[in-house]
Amino acid sequence: MEQDRLIACHDCDALFQKPRLGRRRLARCPRCKAVLYGSSTGRLDPICAMTFAALITFLIAQGFPILELEANGITSQTSLIGAIVALWSENMQIVAVMVFCSTTLFPLTELVALLYVLLSVRAGFVPPAFHQVMRAIQFVRPWGMIEVFMLGVLVTIVKMTSLARVIPEAALFAFGALTLMFAVVVTFEPRTLWDIADTLTRHRTRQTQRRKPRVAPRPATRRAPREG
Repeated sequence: MEQDRLIACHDCDALFQKPRLGRRRLARCPRCKAVLYGSSTGRLDPICAMTFAALITFLIAQGFPILELEANGITSQTSLIGAIVALWSENMQIVAVMVFCSTTLFPLTELVALLYVLLSVRAGFVPPAFHQVMRAIQFVRPWGMIEVFMLGVLVTIVKMTSLARVIPEAALFAFGALTLMFAVVVTFEPRTLWDIADTLTRHRTRQTQRRKPRVAPRPATRRAPREG
């Protein structure tokens, strides 16, 4: 269809014909110079590997302690889940829910949903509930705040060094690596997956139409005239 070859600029709303791009090329709006979309060739494998590595790092960051504090011979460890539980027990339920959603729920949802779509599209088919999953990714992406949490932890470490001995644990390094991985994952434009899904859908529709058996028209039969 003619509408499938059109694309609108998300900055100035200008409408253009959608050309086919070469490898690692970008299409820019000639009016405002904004990036319309990029070539999807060869981009799925790196972002799929990065998303899978970010998911493993996320599980490590959630399961291990972040810091170990030693003061007056007393040693205590804390993890992200432990901090959320402590906030909840201190009658700060709203803060606990916000921390849980921004550092655990939304980042995990984005990673799992993105990996689900990437693996399916890379295998050559559009997964079930593709549109709902893509909208969920676009909804939760602005609310993931791993980098804000990491900055808060670093500020806390600087302030706590004068009061106690602070020993970084495995989860702190995992959160640092996860911040860099998320920076790479966020640069991936979801519009690319929409374009690939449209291409796969058209290709599958053409194959289905070719496989349908063609029914030959039946020859018209002449009836003998009635004798009056």
